[in-house]
Amino acid sequence: MEGFITNLSGWLWSMPMLYLCLGIGLFFTLATRVLQLRLIKEMIVLMFKGKSSEAGVSSFQALSLALSGRVGTGNIAGIATAIALGGPGSVFWIWLIAFIGAATAFVESTLGQVYKVKQGGQYRGGPAYYIEKGIGWRWYGVIFAIASILAMSLLMPGIQSNSISAGLENAFGIKPVISGVGIVVVLAIIILGGVKRIVNVAQYVVPFMALGYIFVSLIIMALNIQELPNVIALIFKSAFGLDSAFGAIVGMAITWGIKRGIYSNEAGQGTGPHAAAAAEVSHPAKQGLVQAFSIYVDTLLVCSATAFAILFTGTYSTQAPSGEYIVNNMPGVEVGPAYTQAAIETSFPGFGAGFVAISLLFFAFTTIMAYYYIAETNLVYLLKGRENKWLSFLLKLVLLAATFYGSIKTASLAWALGDIGLGVMVWLNMIALLILAKPALKVFKDYERQRKQGVDPVFDPRALDIKNADYWVDEYEYIEESPKKAKVN
Repeated sequence: MEGFITNLSGWLWSMPMLYLCLGIGLFFTLATRVLQLRLIKEMIVLMFKGKSSEAGVSSFQALSLALSGRVGTGNIAGIATAIALGGPGSVFWIWLIAFIGAATAFVESTLGQVYKVKQGGQYRGGPAYYIEKGIGWRWYGVIFAIASILAMSLLMPGIQSNSISAGLENAFGIKPVISGVGIVVVLAIIILGGVKRIVNVAQYVVPFMALGYIFVSLIIMALNIQELPNVIALIFKSAFGLDSAFGAIVGMAITWGIKRGIYSNEAGQGTGPHAAAAAEVSHPAKQGLVQAFSIYVDTLLVCSATAFAILFTGTYSTQAPSGEYIVNNMPGVEVGPAYTQAAIETSFPGFGAGFVAISLLFFAFTTIMAYYYIAETNLVYLLKGRENKWLSFLLKLVLLAATFYGSIKTASLAWALGDIGLGVMVWLNMIALLILAKPALKVFKDYERQRKQGVDPVFDPRALDIKNADYWVDEYEYIEESPKKAKVN
């Protein structure tokens, strides 16, 4: 069974998948005239605008919810794995897929806002919704919703909880079964409180955990600043096969860089639009830009913090597909968080294991919270907005059981299962994004046009001939966000 799971994961993440992600991201980058560079200032400004309502959350709360899903064990264990199997060059490809993926994240999150609905007094949206309302394929939306529920509630929580329990056992000697019980109890308290409680936890925990982790990495870099030119050169040479040691595995650098980059930043995966749809904004492109910035926070800041800490201190090993070690600085050490722990130990003796364990606890735990929100949203979609307390309770039980089981099973199986869940979602969502590129780009151009007119953009789908954006036609009430009067064509 484990062999079958590994083979299926490999098929889903074969070269066609990597070309698809790069190609679509590059297409949206060019179609939006490199919005991820041109509009960085706009992204930051919009992040702190907007207010929550009874039905929705603020832009910052939606960003925190999205980041709670993006910033997880992939930022620590995933980056270490990429370096171990793809070499330092994989870091470059992680950066590249983040830069290109920011445009993809903008498009999918904008679509999440365009086709969102109000169900049970709350905003709901995501790929299943924009597939049905934008393309008109209810059957395809149902497939995505089922895949998402299986991935988010059954397959992927185990990756996060496994990293938590492994880190706590390594640092403090806490048995995985005890960690698992503790995680499940606290998680149950939060998810039983509903969406608002999840968002409230995320908006306070996520910024704190990210800033603390980056700060420690900056100290390590400062203490080893003499290594900066060598590390930068090694990353770029290894990425293109110009380094004599890593030249033979340049293909692995690309594969693992893109694979772990997508796993970490989630651009194109279809998870971000769920959080984006919950935001209370006057124009879909606003939250699209905020969500695009979340890719930078996740990858260019948090992932880079892990990569630089490891590479600056040389606490890694890299293994070729043949099984031979190209670099073996960590003999006998299992690939994953232990590399990061060793990196911190070099500068803070006796501190590394505990710090990484606590970081993983926060990173991974908030990710599982986000997984539940996504799974619940897709369950609501399948039920067409009708409330079913029994199915909702069953979903909670499945996620809690998967979380506990993941904390005690082997890490390799946990990652393989997670890769399958993620891979299915990426394939389904990417195809939908290609089909819906036209309306998404219309919305972006409309936003830029209104900004050039000096008004606070307001979305009117009728002016753009966008069908089935029913919320914006029937229910939206504009609350002015700037002193200038908004205009709608």
